[in-house]
Amino acid sequence: MIVCHCMNITDHDIRAAVDWMRASDPETIVTPGKIYHALGKRADCGGCMPVFLETMRGCETFQVPMHLRGLNRRATDTGKSHEGRRQGYRVSQRGTAV
Repeated sequence: MIVCHCMNITDHDIRAAVDWMRASDPETIVTPGKIYHALGKRADCGGCMPVFLETMRGCETFQVPMHLRGLNRRATDTGKSHEGRRQGYRVSQRGTAV
């Protein structure tokens, strides 16, 4: 079945790209952009994205490796701010500028 008419990408192409990426690097995070890049194509109108994502998620090898799941959640659970900055790092928060 053709998933992306603009770039002529089929469901078979998507599954083959996911399988190839997972075989070459088992820890890779598979994204639509990586699939387009692996196929040597670019997203055009985006109308295919719902079907494209459904096809990706339907692949047996699509799942994120267990040890990579929840990385974002673990990073925010440490209690530190996003970039590790201390409170009041802006000049406007310090009171008077020197």
